[in-house]
Amino acid sequence: MSAARVLVVDDAAALVESLAEVLESEGYEVKTASTAARALEAASTGFEVALVDLRLPDGWGTALVSRLKELSPEGEVVLLTGYATLETAIAAVRSGAFAYLIKPCATSELLLTVEQALRQVRLLTEKRDLSRRAQVAEKLAAVGTMTAGLSHEIRNPLNAAGLQLAVLERRLRRLPEGEQPLLLEPVGLVRDEIQRLTRLLDGFLQFARPREINVQPMELGPLVDSVLALFSKDAEQRQIALEPALPAERLPNIAGDSERIQQALMNLILNALDATPTGGRVRISARPTANDVLLEVDDSGAGVPPELRDRIFEPFFTTKAAGTGLGLPMVHATATQHGGNLTVGESQLGGACFVLRLPRAR
Repeated sequence: MSAARVLVVDDAAALVESLAEVLESEGYEVKTASTAARALEAASTGFEVALVDLRLPDGWGTALVSRLKELSPEGEVVLLTGYATLETAIAAVRSGAFAYLIKPCATSELLLTVEQALRQVRLLTEKRDLSRRAQVAEKLAAVGTMTAGLSHEIRNPLNAAGLQLAVLERRLRRLPEGEQPLLLEPVGLVRDEIQRLTRLLDGFLQFARPREINVQPMELGPLVDSVLALFSKDAEQRQIALEPALPAERLPNIAGDSERIQQALMNLILNALDATPTGGRVRISARPTANDVLLEVDDSGAGVPPELRDRIFEPFFTTKAAGTGLGLPMVHATATQHGGNLTVGESQLGGACFVLRLPRAR
């Protein structure tokens, strides 16, 4: 788990240095700022807890609270002051601050307040995740009900249409060669559309009623190599650089279903290629952690706006004109089945970075 981020905003350099030293010794990641303007710059990358002086050179800490929470809605702000009055305490409460500390405060009191604020952040995050999971569960139930009712009704006509189309194609190929192209071209288009509908139905079935996974110890390196080989020609045609970035040393085995993991990685790479403009880059990397292996797919596309980063894992939500909204939810479901997870953030290439975390084999 990454270290919690604490932002310290105060124009007293000695105090800031002391607070940073105490917090870093407890394992927190600390950023500092001496003004409100610099605090907003530092907060742009996010924080969990901000310690903010009530009086800053360019404004009041109470006015800064709401602006900081706009940048990090789930973060909490603790106001600091050396001049405690009833009025400042009321102002702190009204501003939406989590707590109010009087400088100088004891180290134990500071750390307790930060931990309490972090606990509140975690609670809010868990509440958001539970709400999102409930929404996903409702949609999954809807998919299951719909699929059960429609799969048979759709599959039979598709199979019949495909069979009759194959018969028609064979008959057309008996015609003189000069007459075939004009007639075979629309037949090919219809065949492609039938195949697309079949894949769409298969996607619904797989998502609504996922089969049990067959978890075995497996090597990740060869799987990544095989998927990259599958997409190399596609990337070349799109004029996109498909870059492997695997470590030189052998990766630890993961506990997974090779077919499902391969499909998940293929979905992530295809999404990255679709999001990347001509001349762009897609990079696939992997790195081990203490208990897991992280598969990362980066691209140089437009990225995923923060407000959509939760929604893209919901069934049927898509930003693509012709998308089904099932690709990423299926990857997310695969990660969950394996005891891992799927997250999205910003890529060093400028676009999105999807991280698939999978547990090591025991």
